[in-house]
Amino acid sequence: MPAISSPAPASPLVEINFDGIVGPSHNYAGLSPGNLASARHAGAVSHPRAAALQGLAKMRANLALGLTQGIFLPQPRPDHGWLASLATDVRGAEPHIRAAALSASSMWAANAATVSPAPDTADGRCHLSVANLVTMPHRSHEWPHMLRQLRLAFADEQAFAVHGPIPAPYGDEGAANHMRLAPSHGEAGVEIFVYGRAGGGFPARQHIEASKAIARAHRLSPDRALFVEQSEIAIAAGAFHNDVVAVANGPVLFTHERAFADRDGFFADLKAKMPEAVIVEVPDAEVLLADAIKSYLFNAQLVTPPDGAMTLVVPGECMETASTAAYLDRLIAGNGPIRRVVPVDVRESMANGGGPACLRLRVVADPATIDPRFLVDETKLEGIGAVIERHWPESIAPEHLADPALIGTIERARAALIDHLGLPADI
Repeated sequence: MPAISSPAPASPLVEINFDGIVGPSHNYAGLSPGNLASARHAGAVSHPRAAALQGLAKMRANLALGLTQGIFLPQPRPDHGWLASLATDVRGAEPHIRAAALSASSMWAANAATVSPAPDTADGRCHLSVANLVTMPHRSHEWPHMLRQLRLAFADEQAFAVHGPIPAPYGDEGAANHMRLAPSHGEAGVEIFVYGRAGGGFPARQHIEASKAIARAHRLSPDRALFVEQSEIAIAAGAFHNDVVAVANGPVLFTHERAFADRDGFFADLKAKMPEAVIVEVPDAEVLLADAIKSYLFNAQLVTPPDGAMTLVVPGECMETASTAAYLDRLIAGNGPIRRVVPVDVRESMANGGGPACLRLRVVADPATIDPRFLVDETKLEGIGAVIERHWPESIAPEHLADPALIGTIERARAALIDHLGLPADI
């Protein structure tokens, strides 16, 4: 009689979504050329408290799906050190420099780093490379603060390798231009690095040399990496990052027809490296590229909850745009791999040019290897929400950014959150 084999132990590796908490300086200064939503809302009054609470509600929705949830913290704002390097201060700076020093754009954690999970790397560790964000002044000073958070959250050197930034001039904007397909999160996969050139006069944010350097630093085999050019048409239409026109999860690539410069070549290369890949392509005839970008259909979290029903977490704007709402109805009614759509309200983030996918960085890891102060449950989110309710400004108009009273409120609000979470004051 043959021996009965025991089932293989479950992998401790799970996908964790680390969301950036929207900072108390959240404002609409229109600092990001090529980001149509950011430009459209430049000069509007922002609502930092509502923005941060919307972000927490999205995290609660992830927890309700059974997902593991993490956080990154708002960075110190204004960035006095950056202002000092420019020989100025908050009151003396020109308005565009002051706005850059006060930007809360680090809330978009998809730009924090590029992540290669342990199953893909030669040394069996999860590698993270902090993004340099050099193409935009308001983001270029984020990486030192972000690197400190990464090195604290992922300090276990047996499990993680945290790398500094790629040097200028090679622009790197992190996971917003990186996708990973794998049979499951805990298995080896194929990593897709999407780079741009230009489009319609807008700058491309991701340089191919930055992507190649990250693949080398992460010790990826050539069999595990693809370098794919983003469509200039997509960049010109407002897809400043790849995650505005494509997203991947498990073996599934969900993409717009006009996302890539050489669509056919990319799909053939992907299938050659991973025959089981499933490509769900949205034709331009069904959803115009402009509608996809306006609604942020692809700037969604594509996730696999414990119940196995692959879920697309979309901004509420997708349900308000006729073409995307109709497409999502057909998607769920069909027989494809995406079985559920969950709309979330992140309007304050959307108005500044970032949807649900922008707000999170995906890390495949064993939660036990991560500093627990960066992981959250419902109770912890309640505590964070109470701090935000008490300390975050209700609204900010751009002309108030030089107000010393507002600056003091912003700095005290962040300090209150850091203290509440028991993190070092200089994080």
